Amino acid sequence: MEHGGQCMYRIIKVLNNNGILVYDDHTGREMILLGNGVGFGKRPAQQIGSLPGAKVYTLVNRQKQHSVLQVVNGIRPEFIEAAGRIIDEAEKMFQNVSRDILLPMADHIALAAKRAAEGRQIPNPFTPDIRVLFEKEYAAALKGREIIRELAGCEISDDEVGFITLHIHAGLSDEQVSEALETTRIIDEGITMIEKAFGQEFEKDSLAYTRLMSHLYYMIARTRKGESTKADFNEFIFANYPYTGQVAEEICAHMSRQLKKEVAREEIGFLAIHIQRVVDPDAV
Repeated sequence: MEHGGQCMYRIIKVLNNNGILVYDDHTGREMILLGNGVGFGKRPAQQIGSLPGAKVYTLVNRQKQHSVLQVVNGIRPEFIEAAGRIIDEAEKMFQNVSRDILLPMADHIALAAKRAAEGRQIPNPFTPDIRVLFEKEYAAALKGREIIRELAGCEISDDEVGFITLHIHAGLSDEQVSEALETTRIIDEGITMIEKAFGQEFEKDSLAYTRLMSHLYYMIARTRKGESTKADFNEFIFANYPYTGQVAEEICAHMSRQLKKEVAREEIGFLAIHIQRVVDPDAV
């Protein structure tokens, strides 16, 4: 999305040749403009009109005690530029990506780069789950690793790619990064419970496994919203696969405790069908 129309901006800070922080006179909001050469020859307090080819990022500052300028000052410009280019990559796949994720993602990239330089890593045990649940977002985050290497000269780990995936996902949904990480943790616990109950380690690349992960994800989303599935397979499952029904019931109870919300009763049978397909692909 390019920014058109007659806008008047006042420059607050020139980030680098490719980025400026501005005040929009029309909306009264601070924004970041990114694009080749948009900062070249510009200076603070200068008034400018709309810039052809510049991408506009409205800013959501979640740290209310800090001004946007303080937050921007704390992040090196190349990390902001890298975040902008990652959003561009995500837009090629998804068309609509909220640009509000620019600063939180840039801040994360800055921390990831600092950790890489110091040889420290924050382990992300849910990276394999994130890769399955958010496949396209993960592909965009992998391209983001190349962008970070090119702009900042550092190599981030697979686990950091997993975290960036969640930032991209946040730009596609109402789900915050912390909420997506909690969802992934609960799913991971559910899968572990199923594997333990059946004494199996599932094939992570199988279609049935991917469908089970996806089902658990949407099941948690429905529970958070207080919605339920219309399909009720409980009678069928407990008549034909009582043990699978019992395992599904235990997982739903675990989810209820974790989410502090009651999982709808009919979710048990629906989940059990997905479990049975993974445990015994020829059964259902």
